Amino acid sequence: MNTGSGTRSTVTPTTAPLCVAPGSRLDWHASADVVVVGWGAAGACAALQARQDGASVLVIDRFEGGGASALSGGVVYAGGGTAQQREAGFSDSPEAMHGYLRHEVGDAVSDATLQRFCQDSVANQQWLEGHGVRFGAAMPDHKTSYPPDGKFLYYSGNEIVPAYATHLPPGHKSAPRGHRVVAKGQSGATLYAALQVATTGAGAQTLLQASVRRLVCEAGEDGQPARVVGVEVWQMPPGDPRTRRHAQLHAQYRRHRTFRAAKAKACLREAARLEREAAQPLLVQARRGVVLSTGGYIFNPELIAQHAPHTRRGWPIGDAGCDGSGLRLGQSVGAASSGLDNISCWRFITPPAVWPQGVVVNRAGERFCNEQVYGATLGHELVEHQGGKAWLILDAGLRRRATRQCLFGGLWAFQSLPALAMMWLKAVKAPDAAALAARIGADPARLEASIAAANAAAQGAGDDAFGKSADMRHALAGPLLAMDISIGNPLFPLATLSLGGLRVDEASGQVLGSAGQPIPGLYAAGRTAIGLASSRYISGLSLADCVFSGRRAGRAAALA
Repeated sequence: MNTGSGTRSTVTPTTAPLCVAPGSRLDWHASADVVVVGWGAAGACAALQARQDGASVLVIDRFEGGGASALSGGVVYAGGGTAQQREAGFSDSPEAMHGYLRHEVGDAVSDATLQRFCQDSVANQQWLEGHGVRFGAAMPDHKTSYPPDGKFLYYSGNEIVPAYATHLPPGHKSAPRGHRVVAKGQSGATLYAALQVATTGAGAQTLLQASVRRLVCEAGEDGQPARVVGVEVWQMPPGDPRTRRHAQLHAQYRRHRTFRAAKAKACLREAARLEREAAQPLLVQARRGVVLSTGGYIFNPELIAQHAPHTRRGWPIGDAGCDGSGLRLGQSVGAASSGLDNISCWRFITPPAVWPQGVVVNRAGERFCNEQVYGATLGHELVEHQGGKAWLILDAGLRRRATRQCLFGGLWAFQSLPALAMMWLKAVKAPDAAALAARIGADPARLEASIAAANAAAQGAGDDAFGKSADMRHALAGPLLAMDISIGNPLFPLATLSLGGLRVDEASGQVLGSAGQPIPGLYAAGRTAIGLASSRYISGLSLADCVFSGRRAGRAAALA
């Protein structure tokens, strides 16, 4: 899902748009009412909605579709009273969902847009189910970053953290809203497979192994782009052996991206070389509009160095297309962007479920956050306000319980193996807080005070300074161990994901210019655009926004 390069600028960068006089006759290779650039979840939803509204659709993808959506956990944030919530015995409403999300979404979108998202949540869930996506109601026994196989509904954000439940009426409890697609293993591939089949089944045409290099625009009186009318595509030639190799390289990249980063990058470099050698240019007309849905920009090192250099030691997640290509296409015609410095940093310390009963301290030895918060909330505080350095402190009792859960609790290997290695191979040990402070370079007095205050709250002698709920408090007793949870720890990677993008009209998804004016013929969806997940990420909100914003852009473009 991409229109440009992978981890480096290995493809000819997006150039200035091709501007032509109104009414010019161009040699269009293909045409459609709506042209969708990038075939991940957002692009698929845009295409499906545009077809539903009667438009002809052509979807373009650098590879064969999927993007970051197919690599994701396949969790869709939904609430307001879904069938799965009701089956699990939970009562939820759009109002309660809005009350919670107001904490997370901030000012990324207007309150009216957030209310519309919450009101439409059940209908969007049913729309996905109508296209072959299945959800389940079974819940895990403990708070987790991702449910085990056989479990599909869970608290995917901060819903059960006391500070985030202030909107609930007395006697009401928060409802779980993380809806994992029914599948074995990571569910993103299953989610995307259903959307891919639905897209082609609805009659959308595809142009694959094709990179959009620039937009085609009608020029205004000043010679500047006035309306987007198509795209310039460079496609690998069908039937060419190099084209088959190009597809193989992307598949190899996906296999190697997690544990063999150097090999994965080599695959992308070779794919880009083949594109330079073999790809042929062609023009595609968009009679009503172009939808940009190419993902984020976490794999664009230039953008990260420019806007968020302090996050470069993180572990970027996504697909080869998350390189800012859609962002650059929009900017080439004067589109405004926002939030490019906002990188979501994920420091999950659960599971094991007992780890949050320890205390997290900064390099000085001071607590700075409620340990039970969602991983991206903890990661934001750690990276943005603590210089990226922090320690998780447990005692021997917590380690025993955590080890038991890692070995016998049904965790995923990506959850249990790093946790075991951190506790038994890399932990710094000491008999008491003062000795531990000396070993980790913290201030002894501050570390002792931090642990003493947390212990007092756990023993009922006062409130927890950071609002930790009573069931998550634990009085630490020596010997103690500290685990380095800083950004850049290779044994315990801290994942990063870009959240900024093109500014859009929140009623239509139409891309906006620097003065706030709509750019005719251009729309954006998913992580290419500013949306619901552009402030503080919680699991499932990005895919839910792909559905919400994808359908919005597809409908607006189809009816333009």
